[in-house]
Amino acid sequence: MQFFTEIAIPESPHKLGYQTGIVFMGSCFSENIGQKLIDLKFPVDLNPFGILYNPASIAEALRLLLSDKSFTRDDLFHHQGLWSSFYHHSRFSDVDPNVALQKINGRLAYSRKFLKNAKFLFITFGTSWVYQLKSTNKIVSNCHKIPDREFLRYRLSPETIVEDYQALLTQILQINQNLKIILTLSPVRHWKDGAVENQLSKAVLTLAIDHLVKTFGPETCSYFPSYEIVMDELRDYRFYAEDMIHPNSMAIDYIFERFTKVFISPESLKIAKDVLKIRKASEHRPVNSASVEYKKFLLYNLKQVNDLIINFPFINLDQEKDKFESELTLYENQIERKHRK
Repeated sequence: MQFFTEIAIPESPHKLGYQTGIVFMGSCFSENIGQKLIDLKFPVDLNPFGILYNPASIAEALRLLLSDKSFTRDDLFHHQGLWSSFYHHSRFSDVDPNVALQKINGRLAYSRKFLKNAKFLFITFGTSWVYQLKSTNKIVSNCHKIPDREFLRYRLSPETIVEDYQALLTQILQINQNLKIILTLSPVRHWKDGAVENQLSKAVLTLAIDHLVKTFGPETCSYFPSYEIVMDELRDYRFYAEDMIHPNSMAIDYIFERFTKVFISPESLKIAKDVLKIRKASEHRPVNSASVEYKKFLLYNLKQVNDLIINFPFINLDQEKDKFESELTLYENQIERKHRK
């Protein structure tokens, strides 16, 4: 007996691995899934401009990665004590404009190089509503708490999104011909305008995504139904956070499980399980840090880390190795002080 409608997701012929660069751009789905892959030590560049919600801002961010532009103080504005960029999330803002520019330009340089060699680009659209700054007629990625009266707010059309991305994705593929592009729709509901407007906004994005997938073909561009998984398989408020808008950790874990079955190779999944064990062990807090059992625990996990590094040198486990080694040094110092007494 089946108690829910399961979304059929064909397995991707193109698999993520520990040596395939992965770029995530866009809304909270990108942030959540990308971070889970980072935690498992996959080579991920996650939202180099911060969380972006609308297709126009994501497209502009990708164009900046394809350009050679460096941001200057003229590209920033000062508001409520912070220097910020309309192209970036507030995580790049700072009280010191030079620090803000260092963060912005440092990430730009890294992400430009990463995109050129990446194997996958995941783009998540969150809303088709945009904010256009009246003084410049530019669509902004983040309003940074500037009053609404400074912006013109409107909804993009499917045709506008398609036209923009046909040109953009073609340009990206000329630079990186082997790149696989995966489009997704964020399951986070934009409730500010109500249920009907949220559905209209998502419908615009769905139509645009469908057209792009058909235009570029399955070998280059495909769709992962994160939105449909939440709406159909997890249609219950117990899968939402307290705001009843964002999927909770249980829902995110479920989406990630479906994601891994579609995109991650069996070999990489096996490695990921070993990496996860190591990460959990590194976060362990002992009841007695001076016990013989804790020393055995540290030595065992240090050996596991070293074995993984030897077998898979492309996986960065330096942080975990340093943690076990430093804990082992602390243990030895404790024992030595105890004997001195």
